[in-house]
Amino acid sequence: MSHEQGSVERKARIFNLQKYNMYDGPGVRSMAFLKGCPLRCKWCSNPESQQRGHEVMFKTANCVSCGACAAVCPVGVHKMVDGKHVVDRSVQCIGCRQCEQACMYSALQVMGEDRPVDEIVEFFDEDKDFYRMSGGGITLSGGEVLAQPEATLAILMASKARGYNTAIETCGYAPTETIMKVAQYVDLFLFDIKQMDPVKHKYWTGVNNEQILSNVKNLLENGYNVRVRMPLLKGVNDSKEEIDAVIEFFKPYRYQKNFDGVDLLPYHKLGVGKYASLGRDYEIKEDPSLSEDDLKRVEGWIKNADFKVNLVKH
Repeated sequence: MSHEQGSVERKARIFNLQKYNMYDGPGVRSMAFLKGCPLRCKWCSNPESQQRGHEVMFKTANCVSCGACAAVCPVGVHKMVDGKHVVDRSVQCIGCRQCEQACMYSALQVMGEDRPVDEIVEFFDEDKDFYRMSGGGITLSGGEVLAQPEATLAILMASKARGYNTAIETCGYAPTETIMKVAQYVDLFLFDIKQMDPVKHKYWTGVNNEQILSNVKNLLENGYNVRVRMPLLKGVNDSKEEIDAVIEFFKPYRYQKNFDGVDLLPYHKLGVGKYASLGRDYEIKEDPSLSEDDLKRVEGWIKNADFKVNLVKH
């Protein structure tokens, strides 16, 4: 079949599928989370999404060092050292999931699964009545969906062929031609703006923000629907200076119909425990949570500039 008929023989590497989401786009939504991201945000709540390759999440508290996983792993990710099970992070997991199946104590989870596009869209089909009744649809998230541009495009085209409302969450760090090609099949971009200062942006995320800002500007100027999303961390991007820079950048677009305002996403600690399971350190040592007064102050600054603003709390 042709692309226009919505069937493409491709696979996407995902790490989660989710139903009944109410935060990431209008109405009730189903979501697919794609693996791989070019950013390394120090506060990332989904560290298992960052690397494109398969990874083992290891809950040491559940492990009894029985050795079952080491016995079946074909590449030696799992080893027994002095009678204790260890995960060798220098060895690339191939995603066979034999360790996961052998473990009787729920200590192991392999992150990353290659799923055909048709299967993902069939998962979306299960809740099509909810989309119709609520004005909802499907949202692709990550990781970074634009890190798998062909798979993302195929999922979006197949979803649009079914008449579904489509949204993507993106950090915007991608070639212009990639994001503009995908844009034809996206009803709403949930576009992350993490820092306006390029030096601070590189420190906190690992990349410069020049391409990101160029892409969001390009989308807005070409009529694509954009909702800005700002993760908020105390001492990172909550200052008056930082918020004023965001306001100034988006001021030319605030009255355009395709500019859907600003979502504020307060920092949370839900992903902190995942780092140890992946054998990584969580770099943020202090608590950057904002108080209710802090959040109201930031929200007020943006509202006073005549922007539509929404405080999103999960």
